[in-house]
Amino acid sequence: MRRIPFPKKKVLRARALKMLAILEQAYPNAVTALHYRNPFELLVAVILSAQSTDARVNLTTPELFKKYPTPEKLAAARERDVQRIIKSCGFFRMKSKNIINAAHKIVEEHGGKVPGEREALEALPGVGRKTANVVFSVAFEGAAIAVDTHVFRVAHRMGLTLGKTPRDVENDLEKIVPREQWRHAHHWLILHGRAICKAPVPRCGICPINKLCPTPPIIAKLTTERARSKA
Repeated sequence: MRRIPFPKKKVLRARALKMLAILEQAYPNAVTALHYRNPFELLVAVILSAQSTDARVNLTTPELFKKYPTPEKLAAARERDVQRIIKSCGFFRMKSKNIINAAHKIVEEHGGKVPGEREALEALPGVGRKTANVVFSVAFEGAAIAVDTHVFRVAHRMGLTLGKTPRDVENDLEKIVPREQWRHAHHWLILHGRAICKAPVPRCGICPINKLCPTPPIIAKLTTERARSKA
């Protein structure tokens, strides 16, 4: 099957909230899959997770945090030593530079503690809006929606957004999801994207929102067209 197009219209907010309520029931204990013990470890883990998997990061960070348990220790690290530890996470040269420089800034400007404000988090080296939103919402329980590839894909397939960029998707989700659920909603979408709404083909047959989601009819139409073309 060719690439599944996203719906061209957004669903009504009432329908969107019904789907989100079902996902909340389906994933009641939705949390980040990254292992961490404090905001510093979460920040580093999220930076390492770019273009990698949470499972790979979780295999890497124990050695990293054993050797560099604090921002002060990491700020004093040699890049080549950090690169050796995180190499399997990919883009290890850039990531080693980023986490060391972020640790430097945390020590120099924030007294060795990861800042709890989103704007201050975004000002750290290697920290974009998604990473800042993850740390802000998970470590500090702030109201934020982090848009990764799963959230971007699932939100489009559910008809929650027509946004072209992650920021557009974030803005659309903020208009739909009650503020007190922002920090939970992106976890529902992430877990749903990993378990059922997969790329490139979702498992609509076992999806708990398939009767409300606008994507199953699109897939059915593509399947019919494909069958006719082969006839």
